[in-house]
Amino acid sequence: MARTGGFQDDDFWTEFYDFLFPEQRYTQAEELLHTSPLLSFPAGARVLDLCCGPGVFTVPLADRGCDVTGVDLSPAMLDRARKRSAGTGAQVRYVQADAREYEAPGAFDVVLSMFTSFGYFEDPADNARVLRTMHSCLAPGGTLVLDLAGKELLARRVTPPKVVQRGEDLMVQTDTVLDDWARLRSDWVLVRGDQVTRATLVWFVYSAVELRRMVEEAGFGRVEIFGGFDGRPYDENAERLVLRAVREV
Repeated sequence: MARTGGFQDDDFWTEFYDFLFPEQRYTQAEELLHTSPLLSFPAGARVLDLCCGPGVFTVPLADRGCDVTGVDLSPAMLDRARKRSAGTGAQVRYVQADAREYEAPGAFDVVLSMFTSFGYFEDPADNARVLRTMHSCLAPGGTLVLDLAGKELLARRVTPPKVVQRGEDLMVQTDTVLDDWARLRSDWVLVRGDQVTRATLVWFVYSAVELRRMVEEAGFGRVEIFGGFDGRPYDENAERLVLRAVREV
């Protein structure tokens, strides 16, 4: 039996990669970039994919003519992203950096944070710091697109445990609400042959109201909340919490 650490542990991303990033996730990203009005960026747009992971959005954005920089803390995920870029010929800059500390003042027209890559830090002040980093990296008039599973949506999905099988491998995910819905803990168990790997992840979860307030406190204006990448309202039919905001100054 093996145990991995949390989000900042490379072993977690490596051990659970097939469940975190199945091939259909890459296909989904391609489809969203083709169809979503929230992800329609002009060729040449300077895009920062913050917490880019293995390049799920980074690579297809570059293929569409955007000037893309992918930033992630995980060497293993950046290595996969570079290999994927090389396989398609996409030209992407990759940087290993902590999302709280990456500095590129005014260098981007768009900052993306996709697939609930926000809220990972134990200190809530650090999550607010990530938003300030996003604001700083944008040029005036630049756009933030922040995608996550909102607290309202998680309330519908937190039980029962999720069981996923890929080939011969089996993964069970059990979620537990903490601190009056301030945080969520996910306990993951992966059975691969005779090996059992466990991981425990804890992160902050946000409602639309809470996230809007945090984004505005980070300096953003013109904040909009959507219930999906098709631009639908954030209501009882929402699929995601997608926030779009603008750095006005």
